[in-house]
Amino acid sequence: MTISIAHITVDCRDAAALAGFWAELLGQPVDSEAGPEFATVGRTADLAPILMFIQVPERTPGKNAIHLDLHAPDWREQARRAIELGAERIGEFDEWGSQWITLADPEGNLFDIAAG
Repeated sequence: MTISIAHITVDCRDAAALAGFWAELLGQPVDSEAGPEFATVGRTADLAPILMFIQVPERTPGKNAIHLDLHAPDWREQARRAIELGAERIGEFDEWGSQWITLADPEGNLFDIAAG
């Protein structure tokens, strides 16, 4: 028996709006049932794992312990594009033989875009 990742779930205030940010960044559609309480990206586009956004009354305080690491050959350009879409630049790093930029999505969830 094997186990696999089905979803990466993000707690948020507005599921459809945050799914829209991630869909645009990843060049994927928001799945059709999206609303303020629940939305997914990737189910209809065969993206794995699927990103799932669920509205919660309160976010867990503090830094998110799990975050997405995205890789792109044009990583600096992709970071600029993320900022144009509403992300906030947190910092740039060159450590452990890798270079990346840490950003926060419109609801403050951290993610990285690295050289790749």
